[in-house]
Amino acid sequence: MNEKISHILERYRAYLALEKGYSGNTLDAYLADVDKLLSFFLLEGIDPLAATLEQLEQFSAGLLDIGIHERSQARILSGVRSFYRFLELEGQVEQSPALLLESPQIGLHLPDVMTIEEIDQLISQIDRTKPEGQRNRAILETLYSCGLRVSELCNLRLSCLYLTEGFIKVEGKGNKQRLVPISPKAIQEIELYLGQRSQIAIKPGHQDFVFLSFRRGTHIGRIMIFHLIKELCQQAGLRDTISPHTFRHSFATHLLEGGANLRAIQTMLGHESISTTEIYTHLDRSRLREEILMHHPRNIKYYEEHKNDIKKPKKMP
Repeated sequence: MNEKISHILERYRAYLALEKGYSGNTLDAYLADVDKLLSFFLLEGIDPLAATLEQLEQFSAGLLDIGIHERSQARILSGVRSFYRFLELEGQVEQSPALLLESPQIGLHLPDVMTIEEIDQLISQIDRTKPEGQRNRAILETLYSCGLRVSELCNLRLSCLYLTEGFIKVEGKGNKQRLVPISPKAIQEIELYLGQRSQIAIKPGHQDFVFLSFRRGTHIGRIMIFHLIKELCQQAGLRDTISPHTFRHSFATHLLEGGANLRAIQTMLGHESISTTEIYTHLDRSRLREEILMHHPRNIKYYEEHKNDIKKPKKMP
C-alpha cells in the first residue's frame, strides 16, 4: 500500500470516529471492508482513486465467487460506498464510482418474536431468593419495556434514569441519545433492585452503571445477558433461539399490534431509517386484514351483516 493511500485511510478512520461517531467495532468493520477492496485492487493493478463502476462490480462478483453470504456482501459493499463518499468529500475523486453499485437482493427475514405469555413464563423462572434474582428481573423487564439493544442495557447509567418522569435516556449507535418511555412494571423492578445494589462492592469507574455484577463489582457485559436468557429458556422449556434481541423484536411487534404509530416505534428503537422499522409491519398482517374488513367503505356494510359468520384471520407463522 502506497503512502498516499495509507494517509487517506488514517483520515478515513478519523472521519468515521469523529464525524460519524461510530463505535470501535463498527469503525473496524468499515476499515476491514475497505481493506478487502484494496487487496483486490492491488492484485488487479487498479488505482483505487481511478476505479470505475465496472471494476467495483468485478470486486462485487468476486465476493459472490468465493462464497461470501449475500448479507455479508451487502455489508461490505455498503462499506465501499461509504469509503468513496468520503473520497468525494475529500476531493480525491470527482464523483464516487460506487453511486450505482448495487447490493445483492436479500430475502425478507422476519424476526423471532415471543408472545406475552412466553415473556411472563421466562421471567417467572428467575429465583428472587438469589442475590442476583431481583437484578435479573429488572434486566428482562427493562429489555422488554424499552426495546433496548443489549449493549444499550449494559451501558445504562443511573444518571440517565428519570423514573419519576417515566423515562430513561439511552445512548445508541453512533453515540446518539434518545429518551425512551419505561413502563411502571419495569420501574418497580428497577427500584427493588436499586435497594439491593448498595450491597455490592463497586469498583472505581463503575459507580454510575445501573446493572452490576454482584461478584465482580463491575457493570455487566453482553455475554452474561445472553447466558442468563439461554439458561431461563432451558428452565422454561422454550426454544433456544430466544436472545436479548428477541425482547427488542417483541417490544416493537407488540406495540404495533396495540396500535402504536410506526414513526413512534422508530424513535423508541433508535432506528435511523423508517425502512428498518417497517420489518415489523410484516408480522401484523392478520390485524391489518381485519382492520381493512372493518373500516374500508366497501366492506363496512357487508361486515356488519355477516360479522358473526366471518372467521377470524389466523396469525401469520
